Amino acid sequence: MELSAILTPAPEGGYVALNPETGTTSQGDTVEEALANLQEATALYLEEFPITFSGRSLMTTFQVTANVS
Repeated sequence: MELSAILTPAPEGGYVALNPETGTTSQGDTVEEALANLQEATALYLEEFPITFSGRSLMTTFQVTANVS
C-alpha cells in the first residue's frame, strides 16, 4: 500500500513526519529516519485500525497574508 508522508523541519532539529491518511506522526534526526519511524508507526496503527484505501491524498500549497516574527 502506498501512502503519503509530509515532512516538516522540527524547531529543535530533525523532522516531524505525518501520514495524512491515518493521522500517524513520528520524528527523526534525518529525513530517512523520520520516514522509517513513520512507516513503523503507521504499520502498527494499521494492524489495530485497518483502513479502506480510496486513493492518495492530494498535497498542494496556498498563501495567506500574515505577520511573521
